[in-house]
Amino acid sequence: MRIVIIGNSAAGLNALESFRSLDSDSSVTVVSAEAVPAYSRVLLPYFLRHRLPYERLFIRRSEDYQRLGAECRFAARVERVDPAREQVVLAGGESLPYDRLLVATGSRPIKPPIPGLEGPGVHHLWTLEDATNLEPLFHPGRRVLVLGSGFVALQAAWAAVERGLEVSVFELLPRIMPKVLDDRAAELLAGRIRAHGADLRTGVQTEAVERAADGSLEVFVRGGRAAERFDLMIVGTGVRANTELLADSLPDARRGIPVDARMRTAFEGVYAAGDVALGPTAYGEAHESHALWPTAVEHGKVAGTEMAGGLSDYRGSLNMNVTQMFGLTVASMGRFAADAGGRPGEKLEVWERFEAEGPRYVRLLTSRGIPVGATVLGESADAALLGQLRPFVRLRRPLPQPQRFVEGGGVRAAQWPEVLGRPALRIRPARPEDGQGAGRAPRHLFASILSEEQA
Repeated sequence: MRIVIIGNSAAGLNALESFRSLDSDSSVTVVSAEAVPAYSRVLLPYFLRHRLPYERLFIRRSEDYQRLGAECRFAARVERVDPAREQVVLAGGESLPYDRLLVATGSRPIKPPIPGLEGPGVHHLWTLEDATNLEPLFHPGRRVLVLGSGFVALQAAWAAVERGLEVSVFELLPRIMPKVLDDRAAELLAGRIRAHGADLRTGVQTEAVERAADGSLEVFVRGGRAAERFDLMIVGTGVRANTELLADSLPDARRGIPVDARMRTAFEGVYAAGDVALGPTAYGEAHESHALWPTAVEHGKVAGTEMAGGLSDYRGSLNMNVTQMFGLTVASMGRFAADAGGRPGEKLEVWERFEAEGPRYVRLLTSRGIPVGATVLGESADAALLGQLRPFVRLRRPLPQPQRFVEGGGVRAAQWPEVLGRPALRIRPARPEDGQGAGRAPRHLFASILSEEQA
């Protein structure tokens, strides 16, 4: 059997390893547009902060692919996929025939339609190349404007603050992180950002960017009297799935490639996983995107197992974000806001803990005692609670003593067999070396994912 995997990050790597655990004989070709082995995108801010050397960004070496018997085509661009002929066509005309294909092409950052935003001086923080381009520009005293206030944008802002730059953050919406934090957590984080010296402004509409004679950027905002000048900009206003390879065959796939619980697309022998896939969720949606590292890992494991002829029992993805920035651990899971959707007429119970000193904030939402989402801001030990909470959300089981839980007590070891039918998970607090980062879960939370899938 001939296997082709397009993509070389969380989904593609986990698919390769899961496939090889069941099939050691078939040929496997991994095609990657990037010229280097796999690296951790979530560690890029640590590299910019000079907390991690370049070589430690990589999560695989060339010998790892050799050990797995995979032929790697680095710096290879795929021109198109031909499902009818079962071929992947590379730029230059070479064709790779396949029996089973995985599309794990991820996503890419997008720029809002602001005149002048295309051109020199405007950057993203998404790929290794982005980070290595930015690193030599981070000189103390330089003025940087970060556009957007999601995880990636604020990680870039935090790195710039730590490197001594003068940092401004412009957010179009009335508050930061509307897709990740509830109102109170967003307000607390905004206060911490400003306390670290960043000029954070919400409700700001950037209208145009012009380049001055000295190469600096003149930024015009609605209602501003004059242009504001910056030395560089970092845009973190969202991403878009890389669906182009199947766009002609799936005209409705602009938002992502629809897959079932086995990661199968509408085409025989073609699978999709990770940011590019619209898959089932723990809440029952059939086709939704959770562009997160844990979801990509899960998708990849399922796809690899299925391509090898195995059977998987995937319960759907659950959105979870964990990071550290501006001296705080910031995390959310599931439907963390009371207005985040749910069943018609569903009434939510709210369980909270707040300590102004720190600050420390934990908020849990339940429906008839069953957790549906949570927000954490403060210490890493509080974020570790989400690792315990995750199986209760996904399996829709009542959480014992929710107020004790948000107070930091977690779930008692003796309660695990009774409630979930398994021993207690051992969850330790996060550490910087765990690889926390923009919109992705640190490794200590992976324990809950793996334990749940193996139960």
